[in-house]
Amino acid sequence: MNNQLSIPKFFDETKVDQVFRVPYEQRMQEALKWSKEYGISPASQDGKKVGLLLIDVQNTFCLPEFELFVAGKSGRGAIEDNKRLCQFVYKNLNEITDIIVTMDTHKGMQVFHSLFLVDDAGNHPAPATSISLDDVLSGKWKVNPEVSSSYGYQSVELLQDHLVGYCKKLKQGGKFELMIWPYHAMLGGIGHSLVSCVEEAVFFHTVARQNQAHIELKGFHPRTENYSVISPEFEVEDHVGVNKKNNALIQKLLKYDRLYIAGQAQSHCVAWTVSDLLNEIQLIDPKLAQKVYLLEDCTSPVVIKDVMDFSEDAEKEFARFHAAGMNLVSVV
Repeated sequence: MNNQLSIPKFFDETKVDQVFRVPYEQRMQEALKWSKEYGISPASQDGKKVGLLLIDVQNTFCLPEFELFVAGKSGRGAIEDNKRLCQFVYKNLNEITDIIVTMDTHKGMQVFHSLFLVDDAGNHPAPATSISLDDVLSGKWKVNPEVSSSYGYQSVELLQDHLVGYCKKLKQGGKFELMIWPYHAMLGGIGHSLVSCVEEAVFFHTVARQNQAHIELKGFHPRTENYSVISPEFEVEDHVGVNKKNNALIQKLLKYDRLYIAGQAQSHCVAWTVSDLLNEIQLIDPKLAQKVYLLEDCTSPVVIKDVMDFSEDAEKEFARFHAAGMNLVSVV
């Protein structure tokens, strides 16, 4: 971007890995002063509309002491990413029209949490267990019968049939197998919250540009994973709720003259979201991909030492996005 601003003095990059209370009233006054000093106009007056999509920049993924810290190759991936991300927001605050924030949102009993499944002995799968279609068909893992009653389903057989169909669809679609994740991004918990430094930057933008940030919750339906904010892994419509393709968000994202995307994790929620967006673009007009800019140094892959490393998957996906016309750029 052009005409970059300086970074406000209150931003402390040493606190990027900390949880703290954002002093809203103080930041409001500073943002008002900032916009006056730099002649920053309200976002509604922007001739060219620039969107910034922040994917799952939450404590649960971005801080080492939380459940699914995205360490990346460096071991400090999400921390380093967020330092650069905050700097990007502040430096380009006068050009970023809208900020859209996605938030992974979970409860205890969901298909990718250990409580959802049991073996013949009543044991639950451990976190980082990959559940294959063969595991389900053989009966190695099956639905916990207590889950069905807790969610008000008529029978455990209904959920068991769904589990089989779910794993079949993942395999047929060439997607990751059903992964049992540690409990994370739990609604109402501190892990669900945005990283404090990012929340502060988003709030500062809201005041300085007089434009409310848009928040998209995803991942709360018990019967499907929802890596992508655009589409769930499995479309569901039942008494719990409707979880289908997010057409309203697709339309919102495609209206921008330029769309920047960052967040966690590069190999999962970022890659799946961008992939879904690219699918929509190719249906409408492949040239629209040229309006999308992926901030490569503001996202990292899932890497758990001696357990799993999705770095190669992330690199292949980003290479595919670039080949389709999307721009790979760095903040620094």
